[in-house]
Amino acid sequence: MSKVGRYLIYFLIFDAVAFGAYLLLKSSGRESRSSAADYPWVTIDAAYVPKNAVEEFIKRDAEVRGALSIEIRNYGHEAKMLARFKGRRFAKPKENVLAMIFKGLDDWMLVDLRYKTENEREAQRAVLYIFAEKQWKVGDTGVVLK
Repeated sequence: MSKVGRYLIYFLIFDAVAFGAYLLLKSSGRESRSSAADYPWVTIDAAYVPKNAVEEFIKRDAEVRGALSIEIRNYGHEAKMLARFKGRRFAKPKENVLAMIFKGLDDWMLVDLRYKTENEREAQRAVLYIFAEKQWKVGDTGVVLK
């Protein structure tokens, strides 16, 4: 076998091993949730204990409005779900876009809300909460695309 043939075989073997290692690393990594169906709906009622400041704000706001039985789907700080968000101000934003718009951005959270209106119609909307200047505030409202 010629020298070029031997190098070609070594190159192909090296590529096969490198590709196998890549696939192994990719499959053994943390499984990231990528669709809304992967996140469960949680009912917030009087007995619900909030897990973070945003859920506490949602519960307090629902108590004040008298619509305490509200369901939420908390996506948290998931960039893949942020890329599916379409709101009034943003359409499929990235984290760096949020950082440019909201000066002093420390954190963000995406939450789906499902509730009944005054005339008993079911409404659903996604809310992008922004943590900037040491407080949580609503950054945008819209929907999470499928």
